[in-house]
Amino acid sequence: MGKSSACDAAVNAALDASEVVMKSLRGLDADSPHLLPVLALTLALMLVLTIYLNLPSRVPSIQPDGLMVDTPAALSTTAPRSAASQKKTIPCQDPGTMELLGYAPAMSAEQVRGCIERARAAQAEWKHSSFAQRKRVLSVMLKYIMEHQEEICEISSKDSGKPMVDCAFGELIVTCEKIRWLMSEGERWLRPESRSAGRMMFYKKARVEYVPLGVVGAIVPFNYPFHNIYNPMVAALFAGNGIVIKVSEHASWSALYYAEGIKQALDAAGAPPDLVQIVTGYGDAGHALVTSGVDKVIFVGSTEVGKKVMASAADSLTPVVLELGGKDAFIVCEDADLKNVVPTALRGAFQACGQNCMGAERFIVHENVVDKFLDLCMSAVTQMRVGAASGDEMVDFGSLCLPGLADKVQGLVDDAVSKGATVVTGGRVPAADSALGGGQFYPPTILTGVTDSMRIWHEEVFGPVMSVVPFSTDDEAIELANDSDFGLGSSVFCGSKSRARRMAARLNTGMSSINDFASTYMSQSLPFGGVKYSGFDRFAGIEGLRGMCVPKSVAEDRWPFSTAIPPLLQYPVKDAAFDFVTSLVWMFYSESLLGNVKGLFGLAGCFLFGGRGGGSRRRVEKKKK
Repeated sequence: MGKSSACDAAVNAALDASEVVMKSLRGLDADSPHLLPVLALTLALMLVLTIYLNLPSRVPSIQPDGLMVDTPAALSTTAPRSAASQKKTIPCQDPGTMELLGYAPAMSAEQVRGCIERARAAQAEWKHSSFAQRKRVLSVMLKYIMEHQEEICEISSKDSGKPMVDCAFGELIVTCEKIRWLMSEGERWLRPESRSAGRMMFYKKARVEYVPLGVVGAIVPFNYPFHNIYNPMVAALFAGNGIVIKVSEHASWSALYYAEGIKQALDAAGAPPDLVQIVTGYGDAGHALVTSGVDKVIFVGSTEVGKKVMASAADSLTPVVLELGGKDAFIVCEDADLKNVVPTALRGAFQACGQNCMGAERFIVHENVVDKFLDLCMSAVTQMRVGAASGDEMVDFGSLCLPGLADKVQGLVDDAVSKGATVVTGGRVPAADSALGGGQFYPPTILTGVTDSMRIWHEEVFGPVMSVVPFSTDDEAIELANDSDFGLGSSVFCGSKSRARRMAARLNTGMSSINDFASTYMSQSLPFGGVKYSGFDRFAGIEGLRGMCVPKSVAEDRWPFSTAIPPLLQYPVKDAAFDFVTSLVWMFYSESLLGNVKGLFGLAGCFLFGGRGGGSRRRVEKKKK
């Protein structure tokens, strides 16, 4: 047993023991003679567990250059002087302060192809690795995350504008959960899987073998710089692949820091360091990645760009996973517990300033509780601290990462207001001379009176806007929720779980959470993806992990002797060949015993008497008559 498994077992045992101790303590008075022995046992358990957990780990630690240490070699702090050099660099800024962080390289198509070649050479070795080797890589990466949590979040926060807490939620927890799931269950789902060989081939064994694809290409967005790299990477590596990841030009600064940690982790675990390649660049770099011979493309981003990726991949028939935009519905029934619902609703709307593909955008609230829902939301929103996430002060709400997004959001809000919607709070880009005027900010915003005549009802906002719409019946709620070109995630909150399940079953989305938001994403065994304009295929869960492989079908004889084509069917076929085959059909596939017996006697007749013969010829002659 490895230390990780032993540690889990020790923790579980300690928890079970502590539960027994707590039950004992609850039954003891302060002057009970048994109190001291029970307390002594408790302390002993805590001491043993503490000692065990602090034993030296066999998993090596890595110390990559961090935010406050050295600058990654690929990152330049010198401004390009010529127009030609400007095209080869990406200026990186803190979106909250507009501070220049440095210049990342904008890779050319040739450089991207070089990355693919290096990953392919490394994968030629890695595809033969054992699951134990792959788990070791993930163990090193997990330990790196454990030991560098604050640094990882500081880097992400400075590059994306998210508050540190949002980084902890979206960068750390989900990444650790995915790595843990892969380490505990991944092997199970990638081992050869036995399948039924069918009725007629009862003498055969059938199985599916999951063979590594080769080199996976991933194009990922800016909203979660760390997780968006690790999410496809760890699955690809565990499946035996190499991977080339093209990061957003708006998250290039952080990617260069994270790339150093990845290289060191691979090297420390004894894996080829070139297995993972990070590409920084603009659209032409992404196009080169799609069209330069990768074995599969995973694209996470907007629907518009997703269409272009799919078109580019079509020429080479490269399979594509598209995880695109969302317009998630958040349904609140009249019997829902609003005190629990509202904090979840606010997190769903304003996590990462609403820059989430499965962020809640359309809040469909029962007319009997909509006013109370709005009051509770307002009470919390007015207390939210807005500011630069990279500053010294704690903030609840940071800045938008994407340049120009604030103006886009403002346009959607203005259109809604012009058509009758009401701004309850927010709804205006901060003035240039305000405390927030220097950054890419848009305040948390709540709209009421939203109708399907407004752009904001149909277009993905990808920003911090709650559109609240009342409903009176379940049918109306479902109709409103399904009135969208998108179908990624959804949430239903209801006092009755059975009612919530019925409503969720009618939602045309790829995922549904009942009495929660986005819990499907934390359950890493579940596939992630949507329907309609939200894309297709899945990049997470069992389905996503197996999607990193070629499902290879294998059939072989069950017994030591080999099977052969019956003599009647060997070329040139005998007169009884047709009768032989139709008899097989009767014997194996008839639903009646009489039909089975008919087939059996037909086979006997073919062997003993040569069958009727000339079955096809007789049919033709019959038609002529």
